[in-house]
Amino acid sequence: MTTRRTVLKNLGIAPLAGIWGACSSTPDTPETVDTPSEPTNPLAREVGVTTSSLGSHVALHPSSDQIALFDMPRVLLDEFDMRVIDLNTTTLGESGLADLDRLRNEAAKTGSHLINLKMNQQGLNMDSPDEAVRAHAVTEYKKSIDVAAQLGCRWARPLPLADEPDFSIHVKSYRELADYGAEKGVEMLVENFGWMQDDPDSTLRIIEAVGHNISPCPDTGNWDSEELRFEGLARIFPTAVTCDFKAREISPEGDHPLYDLKRCFETGWNAGYKGPWCLEHANPDRDTLFGELTLLRDMLHQWMAEAA
Repeated sequence: MTTRRTVLKNLGIAPLAGIWGACSSTPDTPETVDTPSEPTNPLAREVGVTTSSLGSHVALHPSSDQIALFDMPRVLLDEFDMRVIDLNTTTLGESGLADLDRLRNEAAKTGSHLINLKMNQQGLNMDSPDEAVRAHAVTEYKKSIDVAAQLGCRWARPLPLADEPDFSIHVKSYRELADYGAEKGVEMLVENFGWMQDDPDSTLRIIEAVGHNISPCPDTGNWDSEELRFEGLARIFPTAVTCDFKAREISPEGDHPLYDLKRCFETGWNAGYKGPWCLEHANPDRDTLFGELTLLRDMLHQWMAEAA
C-alpha cells in the first residue's frame, strides 16, 4: 500500500510529526513545520479528510460492514497515513460524553488531530427574524461548540442556509457563537456554502462584521460558476485556517472534468495558504472511495512538492 509517508519520502519531504499535541485546541508548546517558508503553521502541508467523505461507512454503532467511530483514526492512519480529521455532527451521531472522550483518546493514540466540527444539524435557523427560532438555533450550536471543545477541536462551523439572511441577524448570531466559542477555546469558521456560493465577498464580509474569533474555511467545490470559484478562492485563501478540498466524480487517472482541482490548489498556495487540505469526496463503495482518496492525497503531495 502506498502511504503518505512513502510518498513524502519519495518526494524528499520529511513527514510531519506531533503537530500540536494530540487533539489539543490550546497547546502550550506547539511544534512547527520544519520548513523555513512555513514556520508558524503546524498543519502546513498536511492532507486530512472531512468525515462527510466517509458518510455511511462510519457509525457510532457499526454494522458488520461499517467502521466503528472509535476505529476511524486508526483506519485513516493505516489506510492513508492521515492524522488530520475534520468532523461532522452527523458522523458523531448520538455520542455521549464518554463516547467523545473515547474518540479523543483514540485519536491521541494514533497522533491524530480532530481539528474542526462542522455543525450540520438540520432544521436550525440562526438567521430567523423569529427570536425564539433564532435563539433555539444558537443554543443548539452552543451545545455543539461544547462537543467541539470536549474533542479538542480548534474550530467549529455553523451551517449556512440556502436563502440569503438578514445580514444583521446573521452577524448577531455569529457574534454570539464567537463569544461563546472564545470562552471554550473554539474559533468559529465561515464556509462558502448555501446562499454564499454566488457571492465571493460574503465570507470576508461576515468575518469583518463579527470582528473576532472567526476565520475563513474555503470549500473549493461550493461555487455557482467557474468565474466565481476562482475569484472567491483568491479572496478567501489569504486568511484561511483550513480548507475543504472538494472533488466530485474523478477518473482513475485523476481527471476531474467538473472543475480544475490543480488550479484550486494553486490559487490557495499562491495566496500563501499551505494547509491543511481536508479532502471532501464521497463514494458509496468503500474500496473505490479509499482508492480515490489515496489518489487525491497523492496529487496534493505532488503539487506541494512541485510548488515548493
